[in-house]
Amino acid sequence: MDTYLQTERLLLRRFTRDDVQNLFELDSDPEVVRYANPGGKTRTREEITREVLPRILSWYERTSGKFGYWAAIEKSSGEFLGWFEFRPFDEDPEKTELGYRLKRSAWGKGYATEGARALVEKGFTELGVEHVVAIALVENPASVRVMQKAGLRFERRGTYPMYPGRKEVEEVWYGLRREDFLRSEPPA
Repeated sequence: MDTYLQTERLLLRRFTRDDVQNLFELDSDPEVVRYANPGGKTRTREEITREVLPRILSWYERTSGKFGYWAAIEKSSGEFLGWFEFRPFDEDPEKTELGYRLKRSAWGKGYATEGARALVEKGFTELGVEHVVAIALVENPASVRVMQKAGLRFERRGTYPMYPGRKEVEEVWYGLRREDFLRSEPPA
């Protein structure tokens, strides 16, 4: 197993072609993708195989394996819990985007915060990241809490034209700069 990072309870590893079923189960739950996919649309196994997994795998080649998407595995059970994203931000490659998507069975257990904190720390201490950003819809307060608990701070509020049938949705951006991370105490 190609391990990227371990925390107390999680193993974050690279995705492989064998993860189609894991991703399908994750993205076929309407509650899991409610705030993430346009219109909260679930994905078919074919979409995962043809579009989603190849896009995820391409990040390892584009960044020499340093950045991308990482499968979150519960160490005690070996269960796939979801994924974390830590990669150059599309709109501004000087920033590194943090994201996460976990199965409902993993919600409320601190896994998202644990994985996010570990990636932020690795980014600043080992990967030379200068600015981490994370974005969530205002109507998704659980994701906003994860960003806060991971040590990110509010940066701005904006709108995003994401959902069919709705002109735009409100989103919040949280971030943390390297110099602030290095002089701050770890979040509680």
